[in-house]
Amino acid sequence: MAANPQPDILARPIPGRNPPPPYPPQARRLGQQGQVLLRAKVNAQGQVQQVEIASSSGFPALDGAAQEAVQRWEFSPALRNNAPIESWVVVPIQFTLN
Repeated sequence: MAANPQPDILARPIPGRNPPPPYPPQARRLGQQGQVLLRAKVNAQGQVQQVEIASSSGFPALDGAAQEAVQRWEFSPALRNNAPIESWVVVPIQFTLN
């Protein structure tokens, strides 16, 4: 099976339309922080079809909050030859207590 060629332009989250995930209250109380790397499948219309954890923060509550938030995000789709295409994009989500 041949791999799909890389898009000319990668899918990107649309600024101002994608709120960060809420910090899970229990994770905040326990002092949990970290980065979750997600893989999001974005269709040609910019909608997220699937979200997978590529790299866990080590805390299921943080991973789940990130996954739920990115599932609702809107993206500018990837382009190949100036045409929108379905693609996968890596989305880092950082949880930091202040």
